[in-house]
Amino acid sequence: MIGRLNHVAIVVPDLDAAAARYRDALGATVSEPHALPEHGVTTVFVELPNAKIELLHPLGDGSPIAPFLERNPSGGMHHLCYEVDDILAARDALRAAGARVLGDGEPRLGAHGKPVLFLHPKDFFGTLVELEQA
Repeated sequence: MIGRLNHVAIVVPDLDAAAARYRDALGATVSEPHALPEHGVTTVFVELPNAKIELLHPLGDGSPIAPFLERNPSGGMHHLCYEVDDILAARDALRAAGARVLGDGEPRLGAHGKPVLFLHPKDFFGTLVELEQA
């Protein structure tokens, strides 16, 4: 079921500064910021040879990552994203195995324009997991 690691998401207090750090200090290719109002975030992707780093910053008052940043003012790792071939089949298999799907359980379009779901961190050893349709 689980495919390749798509990205590691890091919440940052200053998106421009974080993007500049990855670009200037590490020589990475960094995307332009992309606002995702339906998810309450602005995101930047750092391209790596084998995966991506997603830099996340709250967008709007109701951002779901704002509480994370309040608890971790310097930022920190937020979630891991794995690709799956069939997101609905993966969801159903995970539910059957006892994993909890966050929200209403229906996929939403993510930052790459593909369906995504999130799995409860308590079911994955304290790590929030995002699944993205490959």
